[in-house]
Amino acid sequence: MHRSPPSTSPSTDFAAWFDLAALQQDDATASALLAPVKQYLADGNRVIADRFERGTDVALLLEARSWLVDQVLCHCWSCCMGDDAETLALVAVGGYGRSELMPGSDVDLMLLMPDVEDARINSQAETLLTFLWDVGLDVGHSVRTVADCAEQSLADITVVTNLMESRLLAGSSSLYADMQAATAPDKIWNSRDFFETKLGEQRARHRKYHGSGYNLEPNIKEGPGGLRDIQMITWVTKRHFGTASLEQLVEHGFLTDSEYQTLVDGRTQLWRTRFALHTLTGRSEDRLLFDYQRTLAEQFGYLNDARRLGVEAFMREYYRTIMELSRLNEMLLQLFHEEILHPEGPGEPVALGKRFQSRHGYLEAVDTGIFSYNPMALLEIFLLLQQHPELHGVRADTVRALRSHCNLIDEEFRNDIRARSLFMEILRQPQGITNALRRMNLYGVLAAYLPAFGNVVGLMQYDLVHVYTVDEHILMVVRNLRRFTVHEYATEFPLCSHIVGTLPKLELLYIAGLFHDIAKGRGGDHSKLGSSDAYEFCTHHHLSEYDTRLVTWLVKQHLLMSSTAQSQDIDDPVVVNRFASVVEDTVRLDYLYLLTVADIRATNPKLWNNWKDTLLKQLYYNTRRALQRGLQDPMQRSERIEQVKAAALDDLGGDDGRYTTLWQRLGDEYFLHHVPSQVAAHTRLVADHAADNGCMVSVEPDSERGGTEIFIYGKSKERLFSRITSVIEQLGLNVVDAGVVSTDDDHILDTFHVLEENGQPVAGDARMTEIQETLRQSIDSDEDAGWHINRRRPRQHQHFPIKTHIAFRQDEDSQRTIMELTTADRPGLLSRIGRAFADCDVRLWNAKIATFGTRAEDFYYITDLENRPLTEKAQFACLEKAVEKYLARNGS
Repeated sequence: MHRSPPSTSPSTDFAAWFDLAALQQDDATASALLAPVKQYLADGNRVIADRFERGTDVALLLEARSWLVDQVLCHCWSCCMGDDAETLALVAVGGYGRSELMPGSDVDLMLLMPDVEDARINSQAETLLTFLWDVGLDVGHSVRTVADCAEQSLADITVVTNLMESRLLAGSSSLYADMQAATAPDKIWNSRDFFETKLGEQRARHRKYHGSGYNLEPNIKEGPGGLRDIQMITWVTKRHFGTASLEQLVEHGFLTDSEYQTLVDGRTQLWRTRFALHTLTGRSEDRLLFDYQRTLAEQFGYLNDARRLGVEAFMREYYRTIMELSRLNEMLLQLFHEEILHPEGPGEPVALGKRFQSRHGYLEAVDTGIFSYNPMALLEIFLLLQQHPELHGVRADTVRALRSHCNLIDEEFRNDIRARSLFMEILRQPQGITNALRRMNLYGVLAAYLPAFGNVVGLMQYDLVHVYTVDEHILMVVRNLRRFTVHEYATEFPLCSHIVGTLPKLELLYIAGLFHDIAKGRGGDHSKLGSSDAYEFCTHHHLSEYDTRLVTWLVKQHLLMSSTAQSQDIDDPVVVNRFASVVEDTVRLDYLYLLTVADIRATNPKLWNNWKDTLLKQLYYNTRRALQRGLQDPMQRSERIEQVKAAALDDLGGDDGRYTTLWQRLGDEYFLHHVPSQVAAHTRLVADHAADNGCMVSVEPDSERGGTEIFIYGKSKERLFSRITSVIEQLGLNVVDAGVVSTDDDHILDTFHVLEENGQPVAGDARMTEIQETLRQSIDSDEDAGWHINRRRPRQHQHFPIKTHIAFRQDEDSQRTIMELTTADRPGLLSRIGRAFADCDVRLWNAKIATFGTRAEDFYYITDLENRPLTEKAQFACLEKAVEKYLARNGS
C-alpha cells in the first residue's frame, strides 16, 4: 500500500494527541473494527473539543481533525480493499482535502479507479463506505476514473475546484498523479477561464444575499465577506501560481505583510465561529441564527454592559471582520483581473484630470502619494467614479494608499470648504450615488468624514424588524431613494417615481436618508438625536435655512407616516387633519412619503406588501387633499359621511328604497371607516341576502386596500368575533385590519382585511371557497367549535421576549376608548383579545393591527354594550386581567 505524504507536513505530532492503539486490532474484519473505531473517533473529537475550549489555535484543530480521520481511512483502506489497495487511490477532496475539517462537515472522498470496471472492486468500495457510515462519519463520495475526472471537470468547474484541493490518502500515487496531470491548467480550465468563471460564481452567490453580508442571521460560509470569498482567493492563487498558500500572495506583491495578517486573522475568526457553531449544533450549520448568537457570544467572552448587549458586541466584531475581508477580496480580485486577464502589463493610462487616470477600466492615482499632499483627493476619487460609470472600480495600490491615509480626514479636513463642496457634489450627482457611498463605507472614508456614521458601522439592531446592520440599512435606504429616480425601475413604484421627478433638490432626500437612523445605539430618541446631527451637517455644509429645516424635520418625523398609517383610521378626517397639521405643506409630504417607503423596504424585504403600499398611498392622497383644501378649513366628519353616501349611491345607480333603509340601521361609524366602493359592494350583498336567515360571507381577493377583504353579514351571537378570528387564523391568514359594525336589529357587518402568511393577498378560486365555506359553517353553528390555533410561533420569536403592556385613552372625537396593546406576536392573538372583550362586556368597533418583527402593536376602538366609552376603573381592570389570562394560554 502506498500513502502520499501530506502536501505539507503536520505542524504538530498529532499521534501524541490521540490513542492510536484502538486501531491496532488483531482481527481486521469490519465487524471487529466497528466498536474500536467508533470509540477512537469519539475520544478524538472530545480531545479536539477540549482543546478548542482551552484556546488552541483553530487552524491546528482543523488539521488535527483531518489527521484523526486520515488514520481511520488509511487503516480501513488496507483492511477493506486487500490486494487492490495498491491499484486504486483514495483521495480527500473539498474542505477535507484542504485539511480544514470542521466538526460537522462532511468527509468528502473520491475513489479513483483504473479505467477497467471491476465488480469485485465495486463491492469492496461499498463495504468501505458502509463501514465509514456505520462508525459515524458523514461521507460524501464519488467514484471516478482519470478520464471521468477530466471529462466532468471540463463540464463543471466545481469538480475541478474540488480536485485542485485534493490530497492522496492511500493507494496508487501514480494514478493520483495521472489525475492531477489530466486536470491541470495546461489541459483544461486555464487560469484565465477559471478566474472569469469563478468571478461570475461569486457575483451570483453575493446576489443571493442581496449583495450584503450584514444580515442579522448571516451565513459564515457563503455570505459576502465569508469563508467562501477567502476560498475564492486560494482557488485562483492555486490555479494561477500553483500554490494554495496565501502567504505566497505577499511574495508576488499582491498583499502587504499587514494585509496578509488581516486576511489570516479574519479567516481565523470565521473559523473559530464556525467551529463553535458546528460544536453547539452538532451538525454542519453555517448560519449564525438568533438561536445560537447569545450562546456563542457568552462562549467567546462577550458580556452585557450598560451600553449594549454582549451579543451585539460579538456580532459587531463579526460584521467588521467581514467588511475587512470584503475589501481584501475586492482588492485581490482586481489584482488577479490585471495579472490574469492582462498579462501584457497594466497598459497605457487614460488621464482623468491631473490626479487620476484609468488602466484597463480601473481608476488609479497618478501618484499614490497624492493623498498625502492633496488630502481632498480622498473624496475626489469617489466623484470621479460617479462621473465615469464605465470604470469597474479602483486599482488595488490606490485602495491601499487611500486606506492608509484615512487618518487625514480630521476636523481640519471636515472644516475645509473644498471637502464640504466635494461631499455635496457626490450627493448631487445624477448617477452612482449608492455605489459611491458603499465604497466610501468599505474603504473607511464615510465613517471618517461623518463620525456619527462611524458609530453605527457594524452595529446590529437585535430585533426581527431590521434584518441588516444600521450602516447597511442606512445605505439600503439611500439606494431605494436613488432607485426611484432610475427610469428602468419606474414601474416598481410608479407614484414614488412620479413624485421624485417633481422634487427640486434630491440631495436633501439623500441627506435625510443618511441621518434618519444615524443616532441608533446611543440611548434616547434616535429621531431627535439624529435630527440634531442632521442640523449640524446641514449648517456645516451651508445649506439654506429652508433646506436645513426640511432635512431636520424629515429625520425627526421619519417614523410619523408609517405609524399613523398602521395604527390609526386614515379614512377619518380628524386623523388626516391631525397628520396634515404636522406635515404643514405638500413639499414636506412628498419628501416624507418617499423616505417612508424607502425606509420600510430597507428594513426587511419581507415587511413590504401591497397592504402597506396601499395604506401609505391612501394616507398620502388624503393628506394632500387636506393640505390643498387648507388647514384652516378642515373637512368635518359629517361632510365626509355625506360624501361617502353620495358616491356610493352613484355607484349603486341610485336608491331603489332598500339601500337608504339599510343605511339607517348602520349608524355613521360605518361610513367613516369605509370607502364608497366598499359601501356600494356591501350594500348590494346585504340587500340581496335579506331573505336568507343564514350568514353571508364574501371574499374579495384583491381589494382596493391591497389585501383580501372578508365581509361577513349575519345575526349577532355571543363571542362571534372571537370565533370568526379563530377560524381566520386557523386558515393561516393574518388579519391586518378589522372593522365591526352592529345594526339596530342585532346584525353584524364585519370587515376583515387579511393576507396569506407570505404577505400576499388570497389567490385562487379553491382557496376563496375554502375560506367562505369554513367561515359560514362555523358562524352558522350554534356551538362554539372550540377552534385552536395549530400554527407555531416562528423560531426566532423565542429569542425576543416582549413584556405585555396595556394602556387606555379616550378618543373624544369618536367617543370611543382606545386600548393600546403591545405584546409578543403569537398565533391566535386577535381571537384571544376577542374573548377578553366578551368576558368584560366590551364591544369592539375597529381594530388596527400592526406587527413589527416579534412585537405586536394593536389599537382597539371599544365601548361598553351601550356604546359608551369605558370610564370605570373596574372595566379597565377586568380587561387587563382577561387579556393577561388569554395571552397566557397555549391554545386560543
